[in-house]
Amino acid sequence: MIRLVLATVLVIGLVSNAAAQPKPATSTKPEGEMRWALYVTLAPAWFDPSETTAGFITPFWILYAMHDALVKPMPGNLMAPSLAESWTVSADQKVYEFKLREGVKFHNGDPFTAEDVRFSFQRSKVGKVLKERVRDVEIVSPSRVRFHLHEPFPDFMAFYGTLATGAAWIVPKKYVESVGDDGFKKRPVGLGPYKFVSHTPGIELIMEAYEGYWRKTPSVKRLVFKTVPDATTRAAMLKNGEVDVAYMLDAPTALELKRDPTIRLAFSGAIGIHYLDFFDQWDPKSPWHDRRVRLAAVMAVDRRSLNESETLGASRLTGAMVPRKFEFALPLEPYPYDPAKSKQLLAEAGYPNGFDAGDLYPYPPYFSTGETIAGYFGAGGIKIKVRTMERAALQTAWSSKKLHGLCMCTVASYGNAATRLADTVPSDGAYARGQDPDVEALYKQQSRETDRRKREAMLHQIQQLLHERVRFGPLWEFIWPSGVGPRVAEPALMLIDPYPWSAPLEDVRLKPR
Repeated sequence: MIRLVLATVLVIGLVSNAAAQPKPATSTKPEGEMRWALYVTLAPAWFDPSETTAGFITPFWILYAMHDALVKPMPGNLMAPSLAESWTVSADQKVYEFKLREGVKFHNGDPFTAEDVRFSFQRSKVGKVLKERVRDVEIVSPSRVRFHLHEPFPDFMAFYGTLATGAAWIVPKKYVESVGDDGFKKRPVGLGPYKFVSHTPGIELIMEAYEGYWRKTPSVKRLVFKTVPDATTRAAMLKNGEVDVAYMLDAPTALELKRDPTIRLAFSGAIGIHYLDFFDQWDPKSPWHDRRVRLAAVMAVDRRSLNESETLGASRLTGAMVPRKFEFALPLEPYPYDPAKSKQLLAEAGYPNGFDAGDLYPYPPYFSTGETIAGYFGAGGIKIKVRTMERAALQTAWSSKKLHGLCMCTVASYGNAATRLADTVPSDGAYARGQDPDVEALYKQQSRETDRRKREAMLHQIQQLLHERVRFGPLWEFIWPSGVGPRVAEPALMLIDPYPWSAPLEDVRLKPR
């Protein structure tokens, strides 16, 4: 099991990994076109690293193609030197200095320098959890940059150097200033292995190999990301050769494809947690304010059967909001499926005949999961209506805290246990609706604690309290099937573990013709 050993790394003076240094770019010309069927519409905001919001990793579909970061997860190293060859940490843990890779150029020919690093951080919408910790970004030279913190922050690299935010992903200062933010989204320029060709909203994104990419010349000449919301259509396109990889298939479609000897199923995931979020638990007048009611809802859901029907049994049932592979994760077993106990808890809470629970919002595209959960609730007396919304609309309503009732939500923020909980647990989190004072105090205390063992103890205590109080209703670490067509030699799924999508994209390969 790969673990995110972050805190230990930070206190080492020099962080560099000679074995992980890239080989010189090859001279082999890339060949062929490889096509993906995606399950959601690509948002132009995803073309700009500064727009990458915490908690969601789908924008990294694009970032791993068109852009690059100082430090990022790569195969075998979840905090790999990339545009930064190495970095140092001062003895007081308040200064991080990055030595930048020299001779690297953006797709338009502009040189990459420390100015671009500072500019990218300053315009990044990473939130105060990171920005308020940084006092200054100092340009030492064109190839050196220093981040000065107000005080020691043991999770600086967890937020900056993993996929917890997009703050370390670099855009060209000169180009962005010349075309503006909207112009950049229409025609992005980056440092990644592929350069932008065209985007037809709701249809497809086309990219071509950038043969000057510093790490290696991409194997495939042209990448096409197609928007195909319907799983059956994605599968049909895979079968007839219109696409080479079909992301995230539902169970019936995956079983159908499994019968085709030319197609293989690839299971990936374990980064996102699907969970029930009780929006109204902080309202004393709401039934959800009572722990017994929340526990009744959790125990009314047959996770095991749901897992079989939705993900062919591949997902890992859990009682935790933090994936097992993350540093500081506390493994927690889920509450058992017990419909009789669920009804007993409702009666004890004053609802012997159940109650009207309002709305349940399933996060797109997991509508069938939401419908099944609503069925389990109804059988136990919790009457609820499933409300479906388009992904962007739900995301906006969720983050603006306008929704009431329940959400079958998903959270996939990267890093460690602290970064995973940052958006949902502390009261200033992007999706938090309230606070438990003791949990709030513990979270703030651990964020300043530089002793790893003490931090681990505090983070374990937080996770245990969340579980005991049923603040959330975790379902599983989500793992799903995707379909891979006969032309593909390497789809690059799970080369970075945990990261569920094709990456690094310069490593995808087609079979020789």
